[in-house]
Amino acid sequence: MTTVVKIGGARAVDPEGALSDVAALVDEGEDVVLTHGGSTAVDETLEELGQDPTYVETPGGVVGRFTDENTMDVFKMVMPGKLNTDLVESLQNLDVNAVGLSGTDGKLLEGKRKSAVRVKEDGKKKIKRGDHSGTIESVNADLLETVLAGGYTPVVSVPVLGKEKEGGYTAVNADADRAGAAIAGALEADLVVLTDVSGIYEDPDDESTKIDSASTPEAFEAVKSAAEGFMTKKVMAAEEALEGGAASVTVASANAETPISSALDGEGTTLEPGVLEDATEVER
Repeated sequence: MTTVVKIGGARAVDPEGALSDVAALVDEGEDVVLTHGGSTAVDETLEELGQDPTYVETPGGVVGRFTDENTMDVFKMVMPGKLNTDLVESLQNLDVNAVGLSGTDGKLLEGKRKSAVRVKEDGKKKIKRGDHSGTIESVNADLLETVLAGGYTPVVSVPVLGKEKEGGYTAVNADADRAGAAIAGALEADLVVLTDVSGIYEDPDDESTKIDSASTPEAFEAVKSAAEGFMTKKVMAAEEALEGGAASVTVASANAETPISSALDGEGTTLEPGVLEDATEVER
């Protein structure tokens, strides 16, 4: 069984334990695909360049980044550049023969570019144009399986390859959680989403209310109701992963001593395919 691990890009996330855990799993003969976020690093780089990051809220209440042309240039520099290279370097120092890939390599992650997005501003629905983002529609699983079969550990980053309406491709931004979900679905893998909290809480401000697992549609409705802020997208990604064929999804803390192994052993919040039966469709 392959494990897909998504390491969050929040400032409070320390990847060191996860990388050591990847090395331990690979040493035991397990196949691991690592994906990563990087919104904090992108925001910091934009600010260093004198630009303000732009976030928008969809009519459904989901907050996300608006990626204009300048922001896209920074994404290309930071995500498959510095962040991906740093992770590959760290894994090589742990004797893991890692290979850095972006979603544009070999059409690894492909979808349609969204040149405009629907947003809610001052209570009104509007169309904001000039966006460089996309929704992933296909994963080149053969490429990942070939890399894994060769004894390498893929480290995957956005951007993805966005198809333009008039033909051709453009590198576009995509949500890193949903990229991990697409990969896990394509590989029928377990997905571990590592973040700066220990799971999904019934009360977002109280860690003691962590939901351990959900395996029925009713339980999953409770998870979706509890998710707020950044966790909303992680729950959306979890549903997409399970719909795509993932074996399970666990949201857990990146800062545990052995975060991936602990998540696979039941730490965090684990969602299983049974949650999909008659489940309510999430707004995308």
